[in-house]
Amino acid sequence: MGAPFRSLALWVVVLGFFLASAAASDPNDFRRAFPIVEPDSGHTKIRLVREGLEAIQRIKNPIAVVGVIGPYRSGKSFLLNQLLSLSCDEGFGVGHMRDTKTKGMWVWGTPVELDIDGTKVSILYLDTEGFESVGKSNVYDDRIFALATVMSSVLIYNLPETIREADISRLSFAVEIAEEFYGRVKGQDVAFEPAKLLWLIQRDFLQGKSVQEMVNEALRRVPNNIGDRNIDQVNQIRDSLATMGDNSTAFSLPQPHLRRTELCDMKDSELDQLYVEKREQLKQLVATIIRPKIIQGKPLNGNEFVAFLEQILEALNKGEIPSTGSIVEVFNKVILDRCLKLYSLRMDIMRLPTQENRLQEVHEESKAEAKKLFDQQRFGRHHAEQSVVKLDDEIQQVYRTFLLENEYQSSKLCEAKYTECEDKMDHLQVMRLPSMAKFNAGFLQCNGTFERQCVGPSKELYKQKMMKMLGKSRSLFIKDYNDRLSNWLVIFSLAVAMVGRFIIKFFLLEIAGWAMFIFLETYTRMFWSSESLYYNPSWHAIVSTWETIVYSPFLDLDRWAVPIGTLLLVLLLYWRCCGSRKPGSHWLLPLYNNRHRDGDSRPRSD
Repeated sequence: MGAPFRSLALWVVVLGFFLASAAASDPNDFRRAFPIVEPDSGHTKIRLVREGLEAIQRIKNPIAVVGVIGPYRSGKSFLLNQLLSLSCDEGFGVGHMRDTKTKGMWVWGTPVELDIDGTKVSILYLDTEGFESVGKSNVYDDRIFALATVMSSVLIYNLPETIREADISRLSFAVEIAEEFYGRVKGQDVAFEPAKLLWLIQRDFLQGKSVQEMVNEALRRVPNNIGDRNIDQVNQIRDSLATMGDNSTAFSLPQPHLRRTELCDMKDSELDQLYVEKREQLKQLVATIIRPKIIQGKPLNGNEFVAFLEQILEALNKGEIPSTGSIVEVFNKVILDRCLKLYSLRMDIMRLPTQENRLQEVHEESKAEAKKLFDQQRFGRHHAEQSVVKLDDEIQQVYRTFLLENEYQSSKLCEAKYTECEDKMDHLQVMRLPSMAKFNAGFLQCNGTFERQCVGPSKELYKQKMMKMLGKSRSLFIKDYNDRLSNWLVIFSLAVAMVGRFIIKFFLLEIAGWAMFIFLETYTRMFWSSESLYYNPSWHAIVSTWETIVYSPFLDLDRWAVPIGTLLLVLLLYWRCCGSRKPGSHWLLPLYNNRHRDGDSRPRSD
């Protein structure tokens, strides 16, 4: 009896396990609303609810989310029940009291399966706590609004009667927050991907304008020819919604019945038939525009969607995003960027490099102009003080960048001028006809150009290098100058002797050339050393004469030596070969006598 009894007990346990598993996986257990986000005790931050996350994690298909946001007691929960074809008893809880019924965020546990572009997609319907209710801070509303903006594939902005300026402001601020913490979660390389926005105006009694025209008009920039600050605020709100772009549409839904508190007890046949028709059109519109939630180019299943939700909620609760329900910080951020741009534009006018004191002056002037603009356009005292500190920090960062750029440009310019002077000094070292006057003129010109054109913080450093380089070049030139001049004078004396002997045959010129050659090569070696010669008054007279001939402001013989020498040689050869003298003319100076005189035709005899 023991063994059969144990076998029977085992089968009972196994059967119970399978029955429990079947019951746990029963789809009917998920045909209800699950909380996924709830407020903390202070009603300022939000936290995840594991029960709702588990309902989402079981979904294997790509997920798309239809979220509904709007003021409290605006009929969001009733609208979701209508979209899901659920009664109030089956679907999301609907309240008729003064306090809000929905707390945090709730999701319908059974997704609607829909084929989108050949892919089976699970559509979740998301209900959110209405904003502007009592007993909670604006910070909490902003987080709920921003989280719904990121989570949703289609975001239905449910508004009663009409669009108020406060509704546009709140949406723009939520989009700003959503874009901020979305980038912090996914990284700077991934742009914010906003939901498709559906403006839903319920109980619309306005005549003459369609809802789409009303939305377009509400979002249109207001002309501000007079520069009114309040109009600027309105336009800045609309600019912040540029992320949504053309990714929005509008739809009107008339009032279902006058007795609002009895709507949950009414059947479709008792509701306004126009409302029923428009409701079905709204269902078709949502099904037409909805697409799976895409993150980094990839659709998310249940587990991936929950992981993404945990990441963004963590970032949202860190407080690293704007934490105010007003849009003052958003406005001040835009104004701060505008002031920083003005400062940069004024600084860009400066032509770098420049003197450091001049750059400091322009910095102070530009900073004063930027602060003046901020004071004219800022909003709020407390937030403005924080923005001023931030403006000072960012201006200082930009100024440090200009200081580094000025130092770099100064170093670059002074290095170029230093290199030019160095090349010039090297060129003067190898002049064909050495001239101290020309070297001194080049030295002064180079130094003056450097002083005028080298500006900025690097000038003093390169000025020291310049003085050292010029002094070294001058010492080398002076050391080589006398030796080269002596060599040139030797060559010149030989040239004079050769010209006097063979070309013009003027023996006094030949004697002068040889005398000069003998003096330089013999006499100085016998009586003076080369160094002692350079300090002799006679040598100074020779140097003065040489400098006068070689270089003057009107003639640089070193540059024109070759052309002038060639021209003189040509003239000399022409005179020697082709020139003639009149009969009976005589040279004033003695020439070499020609043994065969003109007209002497006597024959030569032995």
